[in-house]
Order: sequence, then structure tokens, then C-alpha cells
Amino acid sequence: MRLFLQLIFLMIMVGVAGQEHKKYVAVVHGGAGWIQRENTNKDQETAYHQAITQALQLAYQAIKSGKPAEEAVVAAVIALENSPLFNAGVGAVITYDGTHQLDASIMTGKNRAAGAVAGVMTVKNPVLAAQAVMNNSSHVLLSGRGAEQFATQQGLEMVENTHFTTPAMKQKWENSKKESSSLSKQDLPEKLGTVGAVALDSDGHIAAATSTGGMMMKRWDRVGDSPIIGAGTYASDIVGVSSTGWGEFYLKTVAAYDVHARMQYANAGVQEACAAVLSEIKKLGGNGGIIALTHDGKVSMDFNTPGMFRGAVAENGEIEVYFYGDEPR
Repeated sequence: MRLFLQLIFLMIMVGVAGQEHKKYVAVVHGGAGWIQRENTNKDQETAYHQAITQALQLAYQAIKSGKPAEEAVVAAVIALENSPLFNAGVGAVITYDGTHQLDASIMTGKNRAAGAVAGVMTVKNPVLAAQAVMNNSSHVLLSGRGAEQFATQQGLEMVENTHFTTPAMKQKWENSKKESSSLSKQDLPEKLGTVGAVALDSDGHIAAATSTGGMMMKRWDRVGDSPIIGAGTYASDIVGVSSTGWGEFYLKTVAAYDVHARMQYANAGVQEACAAVLSEIKKLGGNGGIIALTHDGKVSMDFNTPGMFRGAVAENGEIEVYFYGDEPR
């Protein structure tokens, strides 16, 4: 009997250890905010689940085919930029003046290479422009017309600004116009979620990418954290990070880099580091979420809002997708 109990205990421990050491190879987010069960119907759940799943599948396929993590995150983010469900690319929020201004960034951990674009209006997939800046220029961040000129020279697909407009977002913009004629700290317009991805390739290298339309009704060429290396995106040989939320607070806290710093200098675990950074953001009055993936395949998908569209895929191809605050992080 004693031997039988010992065997059962050993089997349980092996099972627990297996769960603890599940190795993830990619994680994505589609934005954090007021995502609650009572506000989401089954058709919406299905659509978001399919979009997040597709992004993860594309990242996984890239990794399994031997491509670097950089290509995996680009594939995932392009899928999200092309979906009208998210605030990036098609479906991006609209500025006070009625246009779309898009931001994106990418970083690789193996050599800290990085690229970003801010305020682009005619690049179909801003993450590709960010990748081109990283790989084909001596710069890290290009903005506005200069970024568009560079993207054109790189042969990227360019579109009319109206390409990014959806009927649903146009209606939200019109409603916002009626409700407020100015942007202030006391009267902030609706904030919608950024998209992002982090991947770990077969060589053990990490990459992270983030893309957004920014904040609804933004003015004066406002730029948030998404194209800023260290705030919205960061990757090292320890961890890759992509942020989503109220960008001003991620800028003030250098949020993405702070996750890395807490892990490197304070020996924090990835979940502990992300939770601490989000706690600091909340203390200052901000909100949002962070996804992170470590060099050994540990993942965190934490947030301080009611929900966040998020998902991860393990090295065996198993995909997990979550929306709400009462689900795993």
C-alpha cells in the first residue's frame, strides 16, 4: 500500500512538473481594455478567437519551418493589422482630424537590433516598415512623411489612408466628435487596444513587435509608447515584451524595458516582473497589459483592466486563447 501511494505521489509530481515546464514559443495580444463577458456576444468571441488563433498559427509555422523569431512576430502582427477587429492597420482608431496615424516597432534580442515608425498614414502594414528600418537603415525610428518615403523606397505596399477605415470605427469617431471637441487629461476619449507578438525561435533567440493606431481622437501628431523601444517593445537574450494600454504611462515608466531590468538585475521571474510594472503604471493612474516570453519559454500575459485579448502557443503546437480577467494569465 505504501509503495502504491508513493507511485501515485510520483505520478502527480511528474504531471505538475510537466505543466510548470511547458515551453511556449509565441505569445500575442490584441489589446487590453473593457473586455467583459456581459459585453461580448458569441459571434464576437468566435471572431476574436479565430483572429488570435490565426496569428499564433502563423508565428508557429514560421518557427517550425526554421525561420528566426523576427519573422514569426512579423507574420503574427501582419495578420492582426489586416483584421478589422483590432486597433492596428485596418480598423485603427481615427484622429481628431479624421485620419489614421499608425505606429509600429520591432526588436530582436540576439543583437538588440530595433526599428520603428510613427505617424505613418499610407503604409499598409506598419510592422513591415519598422522591420525595414531595423534591417535596411542606420536608424531606429522614422516618422511621418520621411517614414513613408523610406517605406516606398523599400518597395512596401502603400494604400490610401481610407484603407484603414471601417464603418464601426467611423461611427465611434463620429460619436466621439459629438461628445467632445477637445482632448484633455480630464476628458480623454476612448482608448482601444494595440496588437503585439513575442516569439522564441529554435536557436533560442527572442523577438518582439507592436503595432497600433494609437488613441481615438488624438491630436497634434501624438505618439504613444508603441513605436518607442523600451516603452512599448523590448527584446533581449532574457525576455521579449510587447505592451498595450494607455501609452503615456508606459512611456513614463519605460515599461517594456523595466520588465527586462527587473528580471536581469533583481532576478525576478517573468510574471513577477510584469505584475510589478503594471502595478507601477496603475499607481500613476494608467492601465493596460503586457505580454512577455522568456528565453526558456515561460510566458506572462498580465493586465490591470477587465480583460485583454491574448493567446500563446507551445512548442508542441497547443494553442491557448483567452479574453477575460478570470482566465489564465
